[in-house]
Amino acid sequence: MNEVTPTANVRLPFRAGDFATLAQGLDYAAEGETGVNFFSSRGSLETTLSYRELREGARDLGARLLGTGLERGDRIGIIAETSPDFLTVFFACQYAGFVPVPLPLSINFGGKDAYVERLRGMLTAAGARAAMAGPELIGHLREAVFGTEVELALTVAELMDRPAAEAPLTPLGADDVCYIQYSSGSTSFPRGVLVTQAALAANARAIAVDGLALRPGDRCTSWLPLYHDMGLVGCCLTPVMTQISVDYLSTTAFARRPLVWLELISRYKGTISFGPTFGYELCARRAANGSGRAFDLASWRVAGIGGEMIRPQALAAFADTFAAAGFDARAFVPSYGMAEATLAVTFAPLGRGVRVDRVAKGDTFERHHLALPAGETLPPAASRSFVVCGSPMPGYAIEIRGESGEALADRQVGRICIKGPSLMQGYFRNPQATAAVLKGDGWLDSGDMGYRIGGELVVTGRTKDLIIVGGRNIWPQDIEWAVEKLDAVRAGDVAAFSVGDDQDRERLVVVVECRLQKPAEQATLRQLVAAVVNRTAGVECEVVLAAPRSLTFTTSGKLSRAAARDHYQRGVLRDVETGAAAAVPHDAPLLAAAS
Repeated sequence: MNEVTPTANVRLPFRAGDFATLAQGLDYAAEGETGVNFFSSRGSLETTLSYRELREGARDLGARLLGTGLERGDRIGIIAETSPDFLTVFFACQYAGFVPVPLPLSINFGGKDAYVERLRGMLTAAGARAAMAGPELIGHLREAVFGTEVELALTVAELMDRPAAEAPLTPLGADDVCYIQYSSGSTSFPRGVLVTQAALAANARAIAVDGLALRPGDRCTSWLPLYHDMGLVGCCLTPVMTQISVDYLSTTAFARRPLVWLELISRYKGTISFGPTFGYELCARRAANGSGRAFDLASWRVAGIGGEMIRPQALAAFADTFAAAGFDARAFVPSYGMAEATLAVTFAPLGRGVRVDRVAKGDTFERHHLALPAGETLPPAASRSFVVCGSPMPGYAIEIRGESGEALADRQVGRICIKGPSLMQGYFRNPQATAAVLKGDGWLDSGDMGYRIGGELVVTGRTKDLIIVGGRNIWPQDIEWAVEKLDAVRAGDVAAFSVGDDQDRERLVVVVECRLQKPAEQATLRQLVAAVVNRTAGVECEVVLAAPRSLTFTTSGKLSRAAARDHYQRGVLRDVETGAAAAVPHDAPLLAAAS
């Protein structure tokens, strides 16, 4: 068996991301011995790829891409499998002057047809001229390219059979686009975040220097999908820009055996690893029998958390479960960011662990939008606990704004707006969506709600309709339109939204106005709706069959999902058969998101 790439370079001096482009970063990393390693679901080493080998393979593949007749700046869709091929194609685009567009795997979607439709939507929105996938998914990809601008749909092996161009490679420059990321992945309205080389370089350096204080001897371990900003930027591109070795476990492998993640950290002395809350929760549940004691997690100095609402109880359970394995709860580093900012905006101080702010519930919080500290005598049921996500990195800023755009004071809850050197230029070919979030004063409306405490950020939820379940982004329109195709459902009769429990665990609720009178027909409709949602979005849901005219619409005729959520939570919106709709099991969103 091959040995993993070393944790540190022997002779190459460490540089913390001070490069203008990704190609420059890989050029430098290739002078050392570090690189990336890929593991099976059982933790056995399958492939190693030093950064030198990655550079050589990327330049070779880039020359063959040039030989296909593609023009500089053309977009190339790449199904983002956790594999050497994905990294090689991604960096081949950097060297040959093409713009890679990472595409999601099928693991989170309900069936082949839904996945093919999702790929087609992204390829169309990106105006991709070529697309690439591994052998297992190339058939799906070739179906998806029908009706798009894609002229070539290939595997790496097929591209290697093509001749290389004689013209020299001209890498993407500092003023060029780096990649386009469709992180939220709506079938109907996909939004591609346009990330420039300058934005990527700025964010990678800020993460390396100000967020994580990366240094020689750091080693990253990741199971995060490479089509998501936390997996791509945090655990792939930033390590390249800082010459850090990475040990990869695929997301599907993590879903099958989550403790392999910790096994790799233990075996190779990983120091940096990130995940959403549900990843830590899944590990704690699997190790509830005491099996976690076999690990040695003392090397893990940055256990980052992001990608969804951070639930302190789940992190506390993880820390308790793995304390005997050497895990130090002070390693937890809550953070906040989004693809529209390339990745990171805030980090909690290193070595502090999880800081929780407990605030009073009731009218003060819900109606007056004030996050007042809960007194010691206030019972738990009358309070909510939020994790403090730290301060903006140098060069970045956060404002909490009211509905009229005014800046709010500490502990006033409002819209989180961000500013910094790594904001996107916009959504690719979508000026309307861009104008909705990028303001004329250089600020970006994140779509999240929160407040500040002495310069640190606390996130309380979403303002947009985007549904986030188990770290996954789901557009409600996709679900609603799919359900409306059922014979017993009319257009405008469906509302999809998420709700949280006392631990901020999100679950999906789908409300359907029901005109059927017979209990047997209602039961059948409930089952059909659940099946359609699972096929469309790959998640479980609670189905509420409501009486006709239960849903609320705005004066312009638009469905108000916020009103539907509010009525549901207050018990105003009720099922036609009270108690018939079963809540989704707690494990369901975790497994759907990870599998």
